[in-house]
Amino acid sequence: MSIQENIHNFYEKLVGEALAEQLKDEPIDIDDMSDIACVALNRLPPRYFRHEIDMAFYLSPTEYKEMTDKVHLAVKEAIDYVAQSQREESD
Repeated sequence: MSIQENIHNFYEKLVGEALAEQLKDEPIDIDDMSDIACVALNRLPPRYFRHEIDMAFYLSPTEYKEMTDKVHLAVKEAIDYVAQSQREESD
């Protein structure tokens, strides 16, 4: 068993949810979605936990709202960044 199986970044889940919400009506392939997720996650601070219940117990509603707001902005900016990079590559 490795340590990677026991720890998780809470932002990964939030970014996945935000991606699904913001791109639900967009035709996008898994490579582009992965690029967007990486860009968004690199703009957010890591927030590691071992058990998801730990995050639920220690996270206040205000802190959770602040986190989700940051995630939605990071995902929006990442979508724009990846789209712009693709436009520049095709020119």
